[in-house]
Amino acid sequence: MAHPPVETVDPRIRRTRALLSEALGTLLEQRPFGEISIQDIADRATVNRATFYDHYPDKEALLECMVAQRFFQLLERRKVSFDAGCASSLGGIVLGVCDYLTEVGGSSEGAGRRLEPHLEAAVIGVVRRMILDGAKKHSPAGTASPEMVATTVSWGLYGAAKEWYLTPNRCPSEEVVGTIVELISRAFRPAPALASG
Repeated sequence: MAHPPVETVDPRIRRTRALLSEALGTLLEQRPFGEISIQDIADRATVNRATFYDHYPDKEALLECMVAQRFFQLLERRKVSFDAGCASSLGGIVLGVCDYLTEVGGSSEGAGRRLEPHLEAAVIGVVRRMILDGAKKHSPAGTASPEMVATTVSWGLYGAAKEWYLTPNRCPSEEVVGTIVELISRAFRPAPALASG
């Protein structure tokens, strides 16, 4: 099972990051993301503002880290192995995104709607980094740059998963994975030569 990159950091740093993450999570249950300040997060975590900035440049980075942790937990629960570049890896990511949308969308509807643009950006950011890692290792010659591939695939994957999630009477996520993987895996293939004419 592949995991997010393991940081070899001091346990105190991990503890502080966990406190900041828990603080933001608690505050999100009480009010919209846009109304939460870095000072609010620091106060709730019982650290000072400077400590927050020692770990994250802004609250969006903290949110993305929270989303990444939850996303990897979903992949682990599904026992999804991740070796970037193959269809089964993409399938695992699709399942993770579908699960994430289902869990977040099924929670408090009002809070979920207010947080949606921020969560969307965070999920796409996490998926983009995963795809970029694979694209750098596995992109065949003749394809777009790994960055372009990662951006295209992450937005396409999230958009397709969201379309599935918003579909009334949707099928189980396992049934839609093949379709989404087929659509997005085309970004990894070399573009056909354009005929001059």
